[in-house]
Amino acid sequence: MITVFAMAAALWGIGALMKMPARARLYMIGLLYIGVLFVQIALPLGHPLRMATGESAALWILIGVFAAVAVLYGRVIKGLKDRALVKEGANAPPVTRGDNFSASELERYARHIVLREIGGPGQKALRDAKVLVIGAGGLGAPALQYLAAAGVGTIGVMDDDVVENANLQRQVIHRDQDIGMPKVFSAQAAMMAQNPYVEVRPYHRRLTEAVAADLVGEYDLLLDGTDNFESRYLANRVAVEAGKPLISGALSQWEGQISVFDTGSGTPCYQCIFPEAPAAGLAPSCAEAGVIGPLPGVIGSMMAVEAIKVITGAGQALRGEMLIYDALWGETRKIALKRREECPICGERQS
Repeated sequence: MITVFAMAAALWGIGALMKMPARARLYMIGLLYIGVLFVQIALPLGHPLRMATGESAALWILIGVFAAVAVLYGRVIKGLKDRALVKEGANAPPVTRGDNFSASELERYARHIVLREIGGPGQKALRDAKVLVIGAGGLGAPALQYLAAAGVGTIGVMDDDVVENANLQRQVIHRDQDIGMPKVFSAQAAMMAQNPYVEVRPYHRRLTEAVAADLVGEYDLLLDGTDNFESRYLANRVAVEAGKPLISGALSQWEGQISVFDTGSGTPCYQCIFPEAPAAGLAPSCAEAGVIGPLPGVIGSMMAVEAIKVITGAGQALRGEMLIYDALWGETRKIALKRREECPICGERQS
């Protein structure tokens, strides 16, 4: 039995050295457990391999039962905690605002109000809007700053990460003194310091199936600044199901891209354009491939601009189009996006 535990520890350690996710390492240990259980059941008593792995099948079955109970208990507790966190964010004390803009607000938003495309009605639409930003990192940081500065009334910010020293090269909403603090609370403090007239709802967690639909239903618009395809596909699916526009940005090294996915307007969804996640290694993260510091600011600011356009109806948002920005050569280009009839997310809804 000691041998089996040593093998499990070795698998966990090798996985950690290879920077494998904890879930993948647990799968490896689970396969080891299944192999040991098979040996205990299939081989006769006294077999050397069975003797080396503990000899008793009953003991391994008991260990498996205890592990299953522990996993189930953990999932139940996590689900309850997730729902409590979402409820806490949704029930945060609202910012007190009158029916009309105060003199201070009118002065603050004067440059918006004098714009013909926005004006007073557009600024009121911004104040009444609820926007959920998923990710408070490279893309989320500038988007959150400009949405708050623009006077978007209610801003939800979701991220399960904490501020690290390596973030500060590009995630400008966070400060050196915020290292170790959850990003959502660091971002909330910066946004409230920027504009006390907005309500910020922090959700210190990852977007999951358990809460995605209920949470997205509370907002008018989603901004996806995540760095993994699992979250991107989930955000896209719940946005389509709820009929909410989704503004998505992505970047790597010197290049960024942005698009508005709004199936309600007859344009494609995210999964129409990216049917499957790329194979491992084909889309390295910023930590692996690097990224020039100001690039997230450029794309994140564009995401905020698109959000303001969608909310106010100003101009033409990037629906059915993708804007690609090459910072190394100072070039931009736009490509047209088409819906896929066979898309499992929006194909039937738009046919």
